[in-house]
Amino acid sequence: MTSLYNEPETAAPAAPPALDVVDVFRIFRSGDVETVALRGLDLTVERGEMVAVLGPSGSGKSTFLALAAGLDQPSAGEVRVFGRPLGRLDESELAAHRARDIAIVFQQGNLWPDLTAEQHVQLALSLAGRRASRIETVAALAAFGLEQRAATRAGLLSGGEQQRVAIAAAAARQAPLLLCDEPTGELDVANEARVIDALRRLRDRYDATVVVVTHSDRLAQACDRTITIRDGARG
Repeated sequence: MTSLYNEPETAAPAAPPALDVVDVFRIFRSGDVETVALRGLDLTVERGEMVAVLGPSGSGKSTFLALAAGLDQPSAGEVRVFGRPLGRLDESELAAHRARDIAIVFQQGNLWPDLTAEQHVQLALSLAGRRASRIETVAALAAFGLEQRAATRAGLLSGGEQQRVAIAAAAARQAPLLLCDEPTGELDVANEARVIDALRRLRDRYDATVVVVTHSDRLAQACDRTITIRDGARG
């Protein structure tokens, strides 16, 4: 018998957060000495957010970033990226996950000084298993105001230009999660503003989730919200 009433529509399940850190501890041991870098850290970053992670030096911010990138494993607790528990992935799965889903920009040392800006974009795409023409790689740089520097070796670029090349390479890969450790820490105000603009473009144009560890008030104010870590836990 056919029902006279329409069946209620079942809502699609919500997509998991970009980053979910659940009751995470990270303890480093050296002989009989234990250092607790993170103690029960809980935080969530939703997809498409640009979030600043703040806190004093030694509070556990860089340890958190390494765990989020899958470069380290927690002593206890769980880190999930787009719903995938990183601790349950084997080495090959973790490497594929990092190549596909995560881009990392450090304060320094993101680039090889003898490679050009264009070559860095090509290398990032190659590591992600993608190939691109020269037109595409130059266009990726142009999105961040670097088209005139495509053939310039990284060692000849300014600090701000180097950071924007690193961000442009992440954008070209279209990595859905960008993790940045003090990306403007040693830049002057003008170059910091350019990097902030590049991060916003990455969020807005590529729908990326951006997490930045920073001491910069200007960068923090440019983000959608801030999270504070103090003594290894939410402040």
